[in-house]
Amino acid sequence: MSEPRRTALDALHRALGATMTDFAGWDMPLRYASEREEHQAVRTRAGLFDLSHMGEITVTGPQAGEALDHALVGHLSALAVGRARYTMICAPDGGILDDLIVYRLGAREFMIVANASNAQTVLDAVALRAAEYDAQVRDDREAYALLAVQGPQAPAIMKAVTDADLDGLKYYAGLPGTVAGVPALIARTGYTGEDGFELFVAPGDAERLWQALTEAGAPAGLVPCGLSCRDTLRLEAGMPLYGHELTAAVTPFDAGLGRVVKFDKPGDFVGRAALGAAAERAADLPPRKLVGLVARGRRVPRAGYPVTDASGTVIGEVTSGAPSPTLGKPIAMAYVDAAHAAPGTPDVAVDIRGTREPYDVVALPFYKRER
Repeated sequence: MSEPRRTALDALHRALGATMTDFAGWDMPLRYASEREEHQAVRTRAGLFDLSHMGEITVTGPQAGEALDHALVGHLSALAVGRARYTMICAPDGGILDDLIVYRLGAREFMIVANASNAQTVLDAVALRAAEYDAQVRDDREAYALLAVQGPQAPAIMKAVTDADLDGLKYYAGLPGTVAGVPALIARTGYTGEDGFELFVAPGDAERLWQALTEAGAPAGLVPCGLSCRDTLRLEAGMPLYGHELTAAVTPFDAGLGRVVKFDKPGDFVGRAALGAAAERAADLPPRKLVGLVARGRRVPRAGYPVTDASGTVIGEVTSGAPSPTLGKPIAMAYVDAAHAAPGTPDVAVDIRGTREPYDVVALPFYKRER
């Protein structure tokens, strides 16, 4: 078994006393102290994350946009320079291989950010699908470290270390700039449900930037945060996680994310026929829907637990579950039969080790920040 990979900030995490864990082949900080305190810091102040395990793939060339239109389900050639888009890469049968963020860095340059566990799969698929286009696909996973500042105080903290136009930077947009003297791509994106920024920098600059952000954020109550609170934050925000809500056995329409599939873009794309059929099925006979569940009791559901109706008949399955620090109750996301998906549906329960625990069906997300 190979040793897990380490980010450029590995020594710093250990010096801060982080509990480390193997995640998608990387040694990553799970928590530094209390995951609940880290979660609440992001909701009320700010948190600092190392996300350098994510996979960056650059696509360049005269037909870079057309190549991505063919490889992915979105209309990426229509993306304006400086903007980003949430999209997916699907198999020919319509199953989701990964969900992605794509940034347009220039007229002929795009950057794909893939989940760590799927980065090689995405790289191989995009390279194969772009082969017939005048475009080059480059593995840039070693070229970047990725830090994120998330939370209501994130803009004020960032303004203390950069003169970039953050007020003009829209959600799902990015711009090149200098942060604490470090060249960076500054993106207004995140996976917490809060405002914030993701900073793509050279690995050799990561520690300097982390220390500068830590110092600038200290008066605002910024704390280092691990993957554990990142998971509860994204769950409260109703954001899907690959391997849980999204898998190769699920199409974007099954996941309630059919809006990311752009059938009106020019040319063909991988999975088009299967996704067209999935869209028709979803319109005629809605598949299971992704819903929120809030516990009436204290027992926490986990992925794979059955969801049942009043008679005990299985009507769905939990995909993610955890205690919610914000709501003060256990919560879950689950795929359930369409007949039981409406908020307020009575007599829904989760089978937790043989006991039917009552849960309320609610609309996602569980938490939405004030804008």
